[in-house]
Amino acid sequence: MVQLVNIGFGNMINASRLVAMVSPDAAPVKRIVQDCKKNGTLIDATHGRRSRTVLIMDSGHVVLTYLQAETVAARLSESGGEIHEEGDVYEQ
Repeated sequence: MVQLVNIGFGNMINASRLVAMVSPDAAPVKRIVQDCKKNGTLIDATHGRRSRTVLIMDSGHVVLTYLQAETVAARLSESGGEIHEEGDVYEQ
């Protein structure tokens, strides 16, 4: 079963493909983001807002979200098999 997690504005990621959640402020993370932007593997899900968390996926893609890492982690840890959309919970 695929567990989709809302990362803001109705954008979803597959939780099983997530490798790491990191802060965008560290210099190595900034380099990773710039490299992915050049390679075309950066996904910007911030809708123009400030990036607060960088999600690194097992496919090599990097996803930027405006949500704090704690918020994403809380959504990941909620009971399995549910899709969360801005406060609404739907059973699969």
